[in-house]
Amino acid sequence: MPRDASSFAILIPIVVAAALVGFGLLVAGGSSALPGEGCSGDECAPIVAAASAAPSPPPPSPSPAVNLAAEPADPPLVTAYAAAVIEAPCGATVYTLNETLRLAPASLVKMMTAIVALEQAEADEIVEIEIDAAALSLAADATAMGLQPGDRLPLIDLIYGLLLRSGHDAALVIAGHVAGDEAAFVLLMNEKAVALGLSDTSFADVSGLDHPDQWISSLDAAFLGAELLKEPLLAEAVVTAEYQPAWTRGPIRNLNLLLNNYPGAVGVKTGFTDEAGQTIVAAADRDGRRLITSALYSEDLYVDAAALLTWAFANTAPAC
Repeated sequence: MPRDASSFAILIPIVVAAALVGFGLLVAGGSSALPGEGCSGDECAPIVAAASAAPSPPPPSPSPAVNLAAEPADPPLVTAYAAAVIEAPCGATVYTLNETLRLAPASLVKMMTAIVALEQAEADEIVEIEIDAAALSLAADATAMGLQPGDRLPLIDLIYGLLLRSGHDAALVIAGHVAGDEAAFVLLMNEKAVALGLSDTSFADVSGLDHPDQWISSLDAAFLGAELLKEPLLAEAVVTAEYQPAWTRGPIRNLNLLLNNYPGAVGVKTGFTDEAGQTIVAAADRDGRRLITSALYSEDLYVDAAALLTWAFANTAPAC
């Protein structure tokens, strides 16, 4: 069930392999505030920071006639089954790995939930809450933003809870408010996928629960992330570290650890289920470029994302 859960300028393959293995061992040994999101907070910060740190200077060339530093590095080794890197705003494909393989998306589904919500409703619409997040989380084994019966929140607060905390409760409330029920909202999601040309994508719910009719490819996931970032309200949400909803309880915090640990990170969404493994769509800005990467069925979502972004910034020319 969804739980939300360099430079990697690759000097030599041995360094990359060692870094990835080391991170995998550290993540396996840690615990997360919300199970399934990988490690969290202080446990992950030094690891992700190390993944995105500036590389050591390259070794000197063996002779004036050979410039090893001028040779682009090979793409990084990643744990993900499928991955992609695209460039905004034109959507040029920079790198792919099994890019049309259809895999479980986990909470990456919530990117489309947010996109459709703001297309169909206004951000300031007030929503009456009847869901008890604690009971729902126990029943569905899913993460929640913490809604309680009697809450009255603007739609934008629910979207923040959806994207920052990966709230299953927020997703269900959004669907009911916008379309009457979840099934009707899912129809809108699939219609939007067709309109965007996401030919290897199918939605079965609004949260990303494992389902035989729910899948996405790594290339489609990257394009979906790019589409989300085109909407200013959503782009602002996914880069926000902490947000205070219109309730008397405390703020909600973003589960995406890349935001504070990867230079230029601007979102967007992580996820985890048993079938999907760790999934991520990540974006970053550097030197006037914006790159969006995805990694599906990953064992080290943050290191995979950081490695792909850093390699692409360092070893590919602007495509837009």
